[in-house]
Amino acid sequence: MDVALSGGFARPAEHAARAFRACLQAMARPGRIYPVTGAEPPAPLSPAAGTILLTLADSTTPLHLAPSHDTPAIRQWIAFHCAAPLTGAGTATFVVGNWAAMQPVDRFARGTADYPDRSATLIIEMEEGDPNARLTGPGIETAIDARLPEITAFEANNAVFPLGFDCYLTHGDRISALPRSTRVEAL
Repeated sequence: MDVALSGGFARPAEHAARAFRACLQAMARPGRIYPVTGAEPPAPLSPAAGTILLTLADSTTPLHLAPSHDTPAIRQWIAFHCAAPLTGAGTATFVVGNWAAMQPVDRFARGTADYPDRSATLIIEMEEGDPNARLTGPGIETAIDARLPEITAFEANNAVFPLGFDCYLTHGDRISALPRSTRVEAL
């Protein structure tokens, strides 16, 4: 079977509902890790990142593929399963890729004073590793330790709150989230 046609939700209503709940919980409870399943996208797109896209992206959601994830197979998979229009970095609602390929992150929409919600959500594909950051803020009872691709960019992102980007961090079939309201400090 053509890779573009496979890898979607086998049970769309059930998988989308479970994934949507996990996405909401992750954003509401920054730093906590949630399993998400259902998508089997082409590599290097992880099952978690693919599941997020199947759940949150559609034909009205401009998507930017960072060079690490801009492959013909991923483009075709997104076109078939989500129909999300591919766009440049500055006009994207969602951005997918690894951290290095997303640089510089200041080119992504941060919202405006009148419309802070008009910002990008980054779906950052992560490598396994030990926690390197302490997170505090809304949705975190005291503090939680998490693995981030770097610290400085997230400190700067929080400093411009209510502007800034939000993030989903993915690895395999797991997600966590880092909304712009979360304060970040190095461990």
